[in-house]
Amino acid sequence: MAVSPSDELTEMAQDELTAACALTWPELTRITPWGDSFEGFAPSGRTVEVERRYLWAHDPAGAVVVEVEVRDAAAKTGVEARALLRAP
Repeated sequence: MAVSPSDELTEMAQDELTAACALTWPELTRITPWGDSFEGFAPSGRTVEVERRYLWAHDPAGAVVVEVEVRDAAAKTGVEARALLRAP
């Protein structure tokens, strides 16, 4: 069964968030605040833009918010996933 376009973006955002959160705490704190974006391909072959953001959280102080957004500019759709990471 084929994955719907919106489900495909959700799966990509979750996969990318998992990868973004795999950094160690020292690696996270060295790059925060930071963000980047790149163009990639969804499993269906359509072109998407993936953006990662690492931001300092206001609450709790010292935590890092990791945000990932996957956008299909042609279809004007996108999905965002986020996680709050605290020091170990």
